[in-house]
Amino acid sequence: MSNSKVVVVTGVSSGIGRAAAEKFAKQGCRVFGTVRSIARTTDVPGVVLVEMDVRDEASVQQGIRTVIDQAERIDVLVNSAGVTLLGATEETSIAEAQSLFDTNVFGMLRTTQAVLPHMRAQRSGRIVNVSSVLGFLPAPYMGLYSASKHAVEGLSETLDHEVRTFGIRVALVEPAFTRTRLDANAPRAAARISAYDAERGAVSRAIQGNVQKAPVPDGVAGTIVDAALGAWKMRHTPKGEASLLARLRRFLPAGPVEKGLRKTFGLA
Repeated sequence: MSNSKVVVVTGVSSGIGRAAAEKFAKQGCRVFGTVRSIARTTDVPGVVLVEMDVRDEASVQQGIRTVIDQAERIDVLVNSAGVTLLGATEETSIAEAQSLFDTNVFGMLRTTQAVLPHMRAQRSGRIVNVSSVLGFLPAPYMGLYSASKHAVEGLSETLDHEVRTFGIRVALVEPAFTRTRLDANAPRAAARISAYDAERGAVSRAIQGNVQKAPVPDGVAGTIVDAALGAWKMRHTPKGEASLLARLRRFLPAGPVEKGLRKTFGLA
């Protein structure tokens, strides 16, 4: 792909999405970044902001139509918008789980479905879905977030088989802890079961510690740009912890992997 591609990145108000949009712009791409509210978003250099809520079908259709009206095509879609949630699975309400999936899974699906007719018509395109190492690993006290990312992985692999005949490929980017507001300010499940207090507290402190020492989003953003503009492969793990975890999951026995994961999350 050349550097003159039209790129749409969702969730560019902060964090990974914002960093990725800036990197695409520096590569010479024509970049459109979606945000829920333009009025509450600071400008992103080189990026045209489009007001769009991935949780709302009409908003998604209007947002993508705005891009097509201005650019006449979409070469790359990066599904970056996402939310997280901390709490034991037993504590997590169905409403909280539905809300999380509405952004992380169905939001990605709505945006992808809105973009695909244009990519099929032009017989080319690349869709990059931002997953997580928690898309292939468990996450104590982040069960529904992990479940949503496992869903993203399954949907992405399946979609790639369905659309490659049209010249479209789908890729995954799987970051580990990243220093963003999403991880630092993870919302908590509203219900609290006292039996989980000690472990939940330990996990919360471990997550905060890991986020504070985690790299800034720049490295993940670079991986996203490579996944979008470079040679296709399904999975991309940023250098560092994410790549290490992917190798450990693949080659080590389950026991040592589980032990290391519990230590990472502050569990005995």
